[in-house]
Amino acid sequence: MSKLVQGYEVVIGFETHAQLSTKSKIFSRASVAFGAEPNTQACAVDMALPGTLPVMNIGAVERAIEFGLAINAHIAERSIFARKNYFYPDLPKGYQISQFEIPVVQGGEVSFFLEEGKETVRKTVRLERAHLEEDAGKSLHEDFIGQSGIDLNRAGTPLLEIVTQPDMRSSDEAVAYAKELHKIVTWIGICDGNMQEGSFRCDANVSVRKPGDELGTRREIKNLNSFKFMQQAIDYEVRWQIDQNEDGHAIQQATVLFDPDTGETRAMRTKEDAADYRYFPDPDLPPLVIGRDWVERVKSDMAELPRVMAE
Repeated sequence: MSKLVQGYEVVIGFETHAQLSTKSKIFSRASVAFGAEPNTQACAVDMALPGTLPVMNIGAVERAIEFGLAINAHIAERSIFARKNYFYPDLPKGYQISQFEIPVVQGGEVSFFLEEGKETVRKTVRLERAHLEEDAGKSLHEDFIGQSGIDLNRAGTPLLEIVTQPDMRSSDEAVAYAKELHKIVTWIGICDGNMQEGSFRCDANVSVRKPGDELGTRREIKNLNSFKFMQQAIDYEVRWQIDQNEDGHAIQQATVLFDPDTGETRAMRTKEDAADYRYFPDPDLPPLVIGRDWVERVKSDMAELPRVMAE
């Protein structure tokens, strides 16, 4: 049984964006090195200039295969890239190239140990999927008065978005899962795990319910870039949602940000559902086909995993 908070069960799922350790972007040859002057590492493809076309980075695919092998997932022999349509000023195309209906990595699990009282308990979080996509650029507000700047250096950086089932029941479990996932991606070398530079960004979907009830309405806490803030943000959000329920207020599905200075979450926008993005297959990219011989070749080059060494 999970521990109840004021008579409520906490339900948490995670979406983690792991920046892949390639030297160039997922669909162009521009560099992904961190810290360059704004807009010095954005080529014509990243800026979506007319006539440009994306070309898949084979290194990003191999890193996705490595992750799938590390978590005992199914690696799709055929997966599809889609256009995820939404407007951000730092996304020049007006859509993000991602994967929707058929992701490259399907299923899998992450296991870890957690102290519960005087016992050490083994926990397992089921993964729903991990899919390849491109990152957006970055809007800069601090250095401009009454204006915003756009830095497209990050646009097109290869990401692996790792999505869990809603299997976690406390902030302790959530942080332990995030730490274990961080250990896996850095151990196999597909991500440097630098949370301060945004290489490993976690979003926590948090809801509460009375035991036995349907899942409650979730709110997504975006861009948690430290394990300490992750725990603080989830704990605050749980208390806030319980207070709302106890006061008779309905929870609205939303995207929220955590302010470490106040220790509070605040709503940023209402949360979109998949239908709002109007996904459709990207006509500029053929299906991604991964043969078993490719998987076996990647597997033979992988380092031994920590859990195998421990056993």
